[in-house]
Amino acid sequence: MRVIGIDPGTYNMGVGVVDWRDDALSLAHFEVVSPPKTAPVPQRLHDIYVRLVDVVEKWRPEAMAIEQPFAGRNIRSAMAIGHAQAAAMMVGARFGLQIATYAPSQIKQAVTDYGASSKDQVQAMVAVLLGMGSENIPPDAADALAAAICHLGAERASTLTVL
Repeated sequence: MRVIGIDPGTYNMGVGVVDWRDDALSLAHFEVVSPPKTAPVPQRLHDIYVRLVDVVEKWRPEAMAIEQPFAGRNIRSAMAIGHAQAAAMMVGARFGLQIATYAPSQIKQAVTDYGASSKDQVQAMVAVLLGMGSENIPPDAADALAAAICHLGAERASTLTVL
């Protein structure tokens, strides 16, 4: 199964594509989509949408895993992240992908076995799980890859049978 993971943001959107084949994870692609910060939000969302369409057309994932926004106290920031999440969902719907959302703590738990892991811990564990060695993964891309890994784990767990 091939999954595209998304770490939504209107300034920096992490994108990662991960495969699960023959009982092993492997990296297909990662990037950070960074529209011009000075562009208005609608233009940044359009740029994100167009780039995600390109990625989905090239890598042909079967599912999309999106990190849910963490609101915190900054409502304006949460709204922007929600807009970016919606743009990603529109791409997923356009291509008929299975779309799943996961809380940041779920993703961290799936990747590091601790739901309150730091960004550095997530980055390091994603690199280990994907056999990337010391290759530098941008934090937003690492979060997207972690979302994809989380989804693959959830899918595998759902197919297990109890004897």
